[in-house]
Amino acid sequence: MACLFCDIVAGEKPAFVVASEPVGMAFLDIRPVFKGHTLVVPPTHIETLTDLPEADLAGYFGFVQRIVAAVKESMGAQGTFVAMNNTVSQSVPHLHTHVVPRTKGDGLRGFFWPRTKYASDEEAQSFADDIRAKV
Repeated sequence: MACLFCDIVAGEKPAFVVASEPVGMAFLDIRPVFKGHTLVVPPTHIETLTDLPEADLAGYFGFVQRIVAAVKESMGAQGTFVAMNNTVSQSVPHLHTHVVPRTKGDGLRGFFWPRTKYASDEEAQSFADDIRAKV
C-alpha cells in the first residue's frame, strides 16, 4: 500500500520541504492549525512511535528539537505545540510529529479532548504502578 509520507520523502509527491537530514524530513502541513505548522517524519516507513528503533530515537528527536526552534523563531511565536498520534487519529499511518507555532491568545485551547479526574490519590497511584510495571 502506498504511503503519502514515504512518497514525499522519496520526492515522488510534492511538499513544501523545510529540512531534510538522514534522520528525518520536515515539511509544511497542507492543512495547518496555524501557518508554519510543520510535520516531521522519519525517512523510512515507520507507523508509530513504538515502531521507531531505539537507536533512532536520539537522532529523530534531536531533529524534531531543531525544527521546533526554527518554527518558533521563523514564525515569531512565543512557543510551540508538539504532538503525535499513534494509530488513533493518525491521518497518515507513518510516524509524524506535529510542530505548531503558538502565541498567547491564538485561540487554541488546551487539549482537543475532554479531561477527567482520578477518584482518589490511591486510584492515580494504581494507574502509575501499572504503567511502571510495563516500562
